[in-house]
Amino acid sequence: MSASVHPGARTAAFPGRIQMIAGGGSHLLDFSPLRRVHDPGLQLDAVSLADLLRNAFVYPPHSIYHEVKVAISGFEPEQDLHGEPRFRSPHQLAGAIARPLIGEIDREKTVMRYHRLLCEAIAASVNGMKAPWLLQSGGKDSTSMAIALAEVRPDATCVTYLGGIEEDEVDSARFVAQRLGLRHEVLVCDSGRAYDRYLAMMPAMPLLTADFATLSYADLASTVAAVGGDGVIDALGSDPYFGMPTGWRQRLKALLAWHLPLPHALLESAPVAASFRMSYALGTMQMDRFERFFPGSRFTDAEVDALFGRPVAASSRQRLRLFRDAVLAAPTMQARRCLAAVILEAATFGKGLYIAGALDLKLAYPYCDEPLRQWIFREVPDALLIGPGGINKVLVREHIARHFQRLPYVKDKGCFRFDLVDLARKRFDQVHAFAVDTKTQLPGATDWLERHRDRLDNKYFASKFYLLAIILPWLLARAASADDLSAHNGGAS
Repeated sequence: MSASVHPGARTAAFPGRIQMIAGGGSHLLDFSPLRRVHDPGLQLDAVSLADLLRNAFVYPPHSIYHEVKVAISGFEPEQDLHGEPRFRSPHQLAGAIARPLIGEIDREKTVMRYHRLLCEAIAASVNGMKAPWLLQSGGKDSTSMAIALAEVRPDATCVTYLGGIEEDEVDSARFVAQRLGLRHEVLVCDSGRAYDRYLAMMPAMPLLTADFATLSYADLASTVAAVGGDGVIDALGSDPYFGMPTGWRQRLKALLAWHLPLPHALLESAPVAASFRMSYALGTMQMDRFERFFPGSRFTDAEVDALFGRPVAASSRQRLRLFRDAVLAAPTMQARRCLAAVILEAATFGKGLYIAGALDLKLAYPYCDEPLRQWIFREVPDALLIGPGGINKVLVREHIARHFQRLPYVKDKGCFRFDLVDLARKRFDQVHAFAVDTKTQLPGATDWLERHRDRLDNKYFASKFYLLAIILPWLLARAASADDLSAHNGGAS
């Protein structure tokens, strides 16, 4: 149950404790110490479960188990993650480096150097893969990756996920692949099929995250494995070092997020329940400002406590204290958003690591290659990271522009969408049954599902249903150790 372990990754086992830290920029980990996932010595962590419900991921370096700590970015390999871990933001460290000015570099040579380093990163990370598949979302990162991939591994296959009608980039992704001479496939979302595939692999998943792309990832990875692919190439990992500009949407959400308790009657009123925008706005008002940078609609603190039947949410929120110094040191909203992305990597990389491990697939994150990252940190001018008007990833755009012109994803970021409402429609009874069977762990889940059954055509509520759909069967599969959850009443970790 490992995923292409990088030599820099470290796994340490102590009496009753396990800690794993990714090394060398690989973000790949060895999960072999967790093969015995039903080991009664592993106790589920109530605060981590609250993390999942509140933010869709477990705050690093914690995991769903008390005895297991996992760190990807910002934690030094030699430290004891079970003691008092120290976090240092890679983006913050990079800010202390004097980058060259745009007038001091040869722009064309810089783009060529980026291309060469990306090719080298791909070659190193896919070494050993016989039939690699690139998850080609149609966004800038995967398009730039495809350009380099065509040079390094022209035998690779690109696959694009059509998750819904909101953002269809299949045509442009197919055009890119075909123009580059790469085979291209499309997988159309079937929420029921994706959920069934997740349930089938779930017993072999070593740890748990509830990332909102988990089911689409499970669907894609299962397809790759079914047709004989042995490895997945994922274009995640560049946001923290390329930078994330803040537009008006991020600023508006920050203005709304005041962690305010709101009357239950207002939140449950018919006009609010019928409107995604109203529900989302009122949900944002109840969130912590920093946690609002994390994507998606999640359970409020009051709802989390109701799901547990006791106060636990505050202990989850207290885990932010570990990152307080880094947050205070971030001078701008843009810097704080990058910091949130670093923390969020625990979830975004986790879904790939856990799913690839469950399916015995190799996994590559070329954008996490350390030479590539360090070069961008040190040698690329700020003007090629974020340009005038908040245009992001200027260097990546220029790399793409040397091969293609006026493509839509150069302007609009793509992603793997998933039909949340359709999942709720098709799998409500199944998830409700899981809630009944896990009543010891989350006694309020059945009540929440029954009260919101008629509101799940609203994506705000369907997103929360999705979290329960991911979490509840995993708890049920670990029922032997889940009984220990009640013994941990949400003390700060």
